[in-house]
Amino acid sequence: MNFGPLPTVDVAAVPADGLVLDVRENDEWAAGHVDGALHIPMSDFVGRFGEVTEAVEDGRRVHVMCRVGGRSAQVTQYLVQQGIDAVNIEGGMLAWDGAGRPMVTDNGAPAFVA
Repeated sequence: MNFGPLPTVDVAAVPADGLVLDVRENDEWAAGHVDGALHIPMSDFVGRFGEVTEAVEDGRRVHVMCRVGGRSAQVTQYLVQQGIDAVNIEGGMLAWDGAGRPMVTDNGAPAFVA
């Protein structure tokens, strides 16, 4: 079954107040993440899908993020199939960091991409 090209967006095109869904695992998230992102590891995604639908009740676009774009592509495809406006962030956190976009940690340590 082919659903056509996956909707993707460059890191520079993600609005500062955009909804970012980070699907990386807990250790990757702890190293550094986008401030205000919704964190649902891909391994927990189906069980926590309701959190995504709550976050997009107002029709917001979901910008899906992982380390380099592979896991987020799978999640983006799933969301699109569910009728949610979702785009995969091209290049993931590595591209985000490379573009100088801000990252934070929960413990105040310097943020990096694990």
